[in-house]
Amino acid sequence: MIETTQALIAGLSQIFAWSTFSMMLLGTLIGFWVGILPGLGGPAALALMLPFTITMSAYDTFAFLLSMTATGSVAGDITSILFGVPGESTTVAIILDGHAMAKKGEAGRALGAALMSSLVGAIFAAFFLAVAIPVVRPVILSFTSPEFLALAFLGITFVASLSGGALLKGMIAAGIGLLLSTVGLCEMSGLQRYTFDQLFLWDGIGLIPIAIGLFAVPETIDMAVHGSSIAQEEDGDLGGVMQGVKDTFIHFWLVMRCAAIATFCSLLPGLGGTTSQWLAYAHAVQSSPNKERFGKGAVEGVLGPGSASNSLLGGHLVTTLAFGVPSGIMMAIIMGAFMMHGIALGPDMLLPTAKGGHLTLTYSFVWVIIVSNIITVGICFFFLKQIAKITEVRASLLISPIIVLVFLGAFAEKSAIEDVFLVLLFGGLGWLMVQFNWPRPPLILGLVLGTVAEDRLFISIQAYGGFGWLTRPIFLGILLLTLIGAFYPAFQAAREKRKKRETGNSASSASPRTDSDKKKFLTFGWATIFSLFIVGVLGYALWESRNFDFRTGLFPWAIGFPVLALAIIQLIMDLMGKKSGTSMDSMAEGYSGITKDVIHRRTTGAFGWILVLCLAIWLVGFVIAVPLYMFFHLKMGERKEGWLPTFILTTASWALVYGFFGRLMHLRFPEGVLLKWW
Repeated sequence: MIETTQALIAGLSQIFAWSTFSMMLLGTLIGFWVGILPGLGGPAALALMLPFTITMSAYDTFAFLLSMTATGSVAGDITSILFGVPGESTTVAIILDGHAMAKKGEAGRALGAALMSSLVGAIFAAFFLAVAIPVVRPVILSFTSPEFLALAFLGITFVASLSGGALLKGMIAAGIGLLLSTVGLCEMSGLQRYTFDQLFLWDGIGLIPIAIGLFAVPETIDMAVHGSSIAQEEDGDLGGVMQGVKDTFIHFWLVMRCAAIATFCSLLPGLGGTTSQWLAYAHAVQSSPNKERFGKGAVEGVLGPGSASNSLLGGHLVTTLAFGVPSGIMMAIIMGAFMMHGIALGPDMLLPTAKGGHLTLTYSFVWVIIVSNIITVGICFFFLKQIAKITEVRASLLISPIIVLVFLGAFAEKSAIEDVFLVLLFGGLGWLMVQFNWPRPPLILGLVLGTVAEDRLFISIQAYGGFGWLTRPIFLGILLLTLIGAFYPAFQAAREKRKKRETGNSASSASPRTDSDKKKFLTFGWATIFSLFIVGVLGYALWESRNFDFRTGLFPWAIGFPVLALAIIQLIMDLMGKKSGTSMDSMAEGYSGITKDVIHRRTTGAFGWILVLCLAIWLVGFVIAVPLYMFFHLKMGERKEGWLPTFILTTASWALVYGFFGRLMHLRFPEGVLLKWW
């Protein structure tokens, strides 16, 4: 108890060190902007910022990243309420009553309720984390390598099973991520795996270029396709903020119950913030005597999701820190930051510093959550009117800077031009996964946990002899939980389909079936081609592993053969017309008021400009390519900008690359092949 108290006090003093506090302020500011502006999601922003934390201390890094994570959902509530556009995926439920209140002239009351309930939820999450750490310490210390191996697969399976009904695709994506983690030199044998004689790949494929490519590139392209300003309406009267604050304390126990629901859900890996917020909203509806008010502007419909949005963080951090199992994509990226700083998650995070642990660092997270949210809510209350204006910025002014940050972020980790091309490769893959409803988070989780899983697998075999560890009770319990988490959503979906089929029998018998109603076999569309591509890649990976020895090939074989079998099943389902994904032509349904031709033209144009910047960086280097790209993109893009914004953004981009990163951060940019030839 004394050690815990000392660590808690030391963590508080640490975050008020000047460097740590300044990084927390910067993270709060960036997270606020990310939440306000739809299009650049929290995972993409974290991935973009991750390489810039390499030179920071551990305290500065996690103050920066956690403050971004904590404040993004708070700011996202503002956009959701004012314009009915979710700033973050975890702020969707608050739209139902929050935007309805804004339409009724109660925008200020809704914002006040959302901000204050979010602050209460954040404080609840912080105290839950502080209380949970001493409780889980004896549990985690009883775990050995087999249990940590099982937990790694539990986290991946839970995320895959909650992939929007695409369980099979989620499992395949996770398997691809696990195989990608084997690229490089095998730690067990020292032999090369999938390096193709490229020295660059000896260290493996980094998390940053893959995360940036999978998330930032598709979302930037989606922003380019929409093409208009974010806000479609003028902000209304923002009075009544204090009434919303009072509502939080009038319904205080509802706020606390919803925060507890979200915190409990966040302990289960894969049960994301969106699900938790909807559960909190459902509880608010069920516990109200006047259910008919919801969806029409009930303040309780704002308080429930508002408190849930930030109370998730406490549970997420418990599972990530104590068990090394990231509970979602944002925690997976933060886990990557731990790996970059050489910090092993698990028991060491719960041990005092005097015993070689990082308990003070862990408790500093408690204070980062509280302080960053207090700062964010304070800023929001003072600048609500001005904040609303931010959402009126044109998308055309955001796309170019974001693309520049994409490539800068990829390059900054290793100062390797090859990472720029990896972003391009995985950006294309991420976009295709979006089109065909292949979930991306399982791939990232597989990549992050792959090295840990392989290491634990070999330690388990060596420590327990062969595969005797498979009979350990805790391991079997986690394995059972993994199977339940994997197959229960599929079972539930099948049961709902059966009910719909039974209720629709009378209607279907009344009308004769036409040829278009019959199931199509041997269909060969774009989704089938993509599945065939996945099968080909997995087959090639296994073919390349044919000469691996036992140590080098055990993990790729253990993952590759089952995943290839699943991919073949998915291909057969696509050929039989049982597609869970959408075709490229049907994507027009996601863009109301935009024709297919415009969608295809803008998508092609966005990809073209990204490719142009990538090639320009390779040919003439960052310092020349970035301002040239910025100028021509703004003047010759889908929407041609005026000279003033073009000049400002072009100059700012050059100052960012040459002045900040080149001179101040001493980042060595490549000259480009053309300049080398000359």
